[in-house]
Amino acid sequence: MQSKLCFLLAVLLCLTGLVPVLAEGETVDYAGKVSLNFATETAKQEVTVKTYVDGDTTHFHVPETVVENGVLKARYLGIDTPECTGKIEEYGKRAAAFTREKLESAVSIVLESDTANWDKDSTGDRYLVWVWYQPAENQPYRNLNIEVLQNGLAVAKSSANNRYGDLCTEAIRQAREQKLSVYSGQPDPDFYYGDAIELTLKELRCNLEAYEGKKVAFTGNIILNSGNSVYVETYDAELDMYFGLSVYYGFGLSPMGLDILSVGNECRIVGTVQYYEAGDSWQVSGLSYDMMDPRNPGNIQKLSGGVKAAYTPVDAKTFSHGKVTVRDEESAQEFDFAALSIATSVEMKNLQVQSVYTTLDTDSTNHGAMTLTCLCDGETVQVRTAPLRENGKLITEEMYLGKTIDVKGIVDRFEGEYQIKVFSPSRITVHP
Repeated sequence: MQSKLCFLLAVLLCLTGLVPVLAEGETVDYAGKVSLNFATETAKQEVTVKTYVDGDTTHFHVPETVVENGVLKARYLGIDTPECTGKIEEYGKRAAAFTREKLESAVSIVLESDTANWDKDSTGDRYLVWVWYQPAENQPYRNLNIEVLQNGLAVAKSSANNRYGDLCTEAIRQAREQKLSVYSGQPDPDFYYGDAIELTLKELRCNLEAYEGKKVAFTGNIILNSGNSVYVETYDAELDMYFGLSVYYGFGLSPMGLDILSVGNECRIVGTVQYYEAGDSWQVSGLSYDMMDPRNPGNIQKLSGGVKAAYTPVDAKTFSHGKVTVRDEESAQEFDFAALSIATSVEMKNLQVQSVYTTLDTDSTNHGAMTLTCLCDGETVQVRTAPLRENGKLITEEMYLGKTIDVKGIVDRFEGEYQIKVFSPSRITVHP
């Protein structure tokens, strides 16, 4: 009786033009079974990609008549892909790569709302859309939302309660039956199955206290080595900013492990989160590398080389007073810009050096280090240097006092105040 009802339902759907009646085991391309109809009442706009975020979120360039600042942050309707921007989930990276590959190769991309308006999601910052892409000239547009579903790279998210709900539901059903990706029950080859919590530097930086004492794993670029620690940073497309952290490797890491942490490498870092009270800072420590078992998920790993510090340009007002709102599906948090930028590389120009304090302690490795109190756009900014030398001689305050300088350094904090720390004289440019 049940099989007869299923057959009758399939025939009914076929007659409505939504899905065909299939032989058992046949695969349906549901993403190609629906057409983009420009004559319907829904809002539509041809767009180009600004930023790829993850499998179900992309930022697009749009006319300012659509969104005031010309950027529409799109949340794909009907789908929920695994995470790869906060805590890393199985198949999250694969879903993000799938979406990116389809849009990068498209000759045209069109966004469609589910209604006559551009509707926002619960965060109030993103718009709920259908994403259509044209694979090649003279080919029909394909519905990317449905294509992600039929490839098993997303689970349902109000999938039935929308314009293309029947097709979404059928695409999910087929992916389940074929045991694809998130429905496969098989390990994700792009996911590390160790005892560390897989996450991003953004997730860690925004929730450090929640991860204190826990073993975590993340990827980032090694941008500086100083004091048995390296600074690691990585770009977050959602917020269009870098996140960073200090990673303490200490004295026990093997030469091969130290080589992995060379400046210019993109690495996977695995270690324990701790608050370093003496330095009033957070760090990850307890790194290890087992050369006899290089694929061990507990190892630090080199992923690529040739990366560079970003040295993101920042103005004094943003550095001193800027705020950043970090949203997820359920809540929003507001942070000081400088707090979120700790351990990342920045560049600031036109700093007028008002005074200089020099650390004079011949028994300390900080002998000769300077704190430059600067004025920039009406804001006071502190620049801290390591002991700087030129031609073997210690650089003194006369080099900078009363001058206008540009600096490239790492965002740091000392006694509750944010500052820019510079480690090399080449990172300070004195205006003529």
